[in-house]
Amino acid sequence: MRSRLSAALVAGLTLTLAGGTATAAAAVRPPMAPAAPSAGPGFVSPHPCDGQPGFTCATLRVPLDHRDPSKGTLDLQVGMSDTTTAPKGTLLFLTGGPGQPGVPYLTRMTQQRLPELAKNYRFVMIDQRGTGRFGAIDCPKMQAEVGSSDIAPASQDAVAECASVVGDRRSYYTTEQTVGDLDMFRSALGVNKWVVDGVSYGSFTAANYAAFHPGHVDKVVLDSVLPHSDPNHEQMLYTTGQHAVARVLRDACQTAPACGYDPAQDVAYLARHREDAVLLWDALVSYEFFDPSYRDPNPAGLPAGSGDVIGAMHAARLGDPARLDALMKLMAPGGDPVAGFSAGLHEATICGDGVFPWGTSETPVARRPAALEYARRHLPASATWPFTSRTAAGNGFIQECLTWPVARHNAEAKLKLPPVPILLVNGDHDLSTPMEWAKEELANAPRGKLVIVKGASHSIQNRERGTQGREAVYTFLNG
Repeated sequence: MRSRLSAALVAGLTLTLAGGTATAAAAVRPPMAPAAPSAGPGFVSPHPCDGQPGFTCATLRVPLDHRDPSKGTLDLQVGMSDTTTAPKGTLLFLTGGPGQPGVPYLTRMTQQRLPELAKNYRFVMIDQRGTGRFGAIDCPKMQAEVGSSDIAPASQDAVAECASVVGDRRSYYTTEQTVGDLDMFRSALGVNKWVVDGVSYGSFTAANYAAFHPGHVDKVVLDSVLPHSDPNHEQMLYTTGQHAVARVLRDACQTAPACGYDPAQDVAYLARHREDAVLLWDALVSYEFFDPSYRDPNPAGLPAGSGDVIGAMHAARLGDPARLDALMKLMAPGGDPVAGFSAGLHEATICGDGVFPWGTSETPVARRPAALEYARRHLPASATWPFTSRTAAGNGFIQECLTWPVARHNAEAKLKLPPVPILLVNGDHDLSTPMEWAKEELANAPRGKLVIVKGASHSIQNRERGTQGREAVYTFLNG
């Protein structure tokens, strides 16, 4: 769920919901009603996108609250290919986070990563509410402390500052509201059905859009999958991600030449003998964006000789932590530019969408700590190994939302996705959104097909080093 912007331009997950025994969640809300015709969609000030020839940018004016459009409006930047007569129609590409904009990546996705799709589809992208050059929520302390990290927790001072920055608008930065924005974008484009393609948190948004607006979806691509529904309430403690660490690192160690030791046991030892287990977990998730093998001593983007996180952890377990400490410094969170990733939007969305051990964002703050501690004590060791229940309870989703002020909870989508063609692609070395989640979401997709890319980490369409995953997308959408 981590989006390391310096290494991965379009990645990032998000959302997880809690495991263990929890207090009852707030009543599930029905899907929001469409905006009133008087608040109808339309583009404002269309102009050539800066530095991206062949694309037109514009402002899309949307209601602040799709449930009550009388509360005011937001202006969102959108970008559209100038090819309006593409043979296969329109493709909406959704970036991750939550916190990443979309418009800056139009050229990268169409010319560098997915040119075979750009020949047949009109690509369109959007800076989702609270993100991007013109609308990012700016929480300076949180931006400096955690930036685009999901796992590293911000200080309570940073959370309080961000809550003050967002203020009483915090209920309006959820996936539910973004889904309403997307359908207004579709309507403004004048298309009845489109393809929706989402990466990481974008896969969550794409699936929610399909669930709420099945009649306007032709096909769906879910890349590096975050399930749109979490009936077991396990995601916010991120137990699937923790548990996947053992599988992924063991697989990496079996690649010739084999390590000759068990890297999962190294992680288990370090998680119980270091005070920074949460940051160790965060560093592992960040590292995958540089080196999906987890063993390359010289991965691109890092100083020479600073890679091989598996070897560094083994050395630390044997009493020499220097390499691991240096690598964790390189992976340290924070400092991402707000226009490239809004930590404030990330916070507002996660806290508004998530189901936690204490329930939802509608649970009074005073009741949350006791519920969290009860869930932590009753969390099976097998759910978090090689990490611990304290690592799970200490992650950024939990600690930041623990004191986030009461806000309206996101509407829940239907468990089952509509019977439209859905392709799911995931790397088997992905720690941000492990392939176990993709398999879980496949069970919700009546016409779904899953492609697992061996040796790949997060964000197949944007970062896969081979071609297997992208070829699967080409076959699915161009065939």
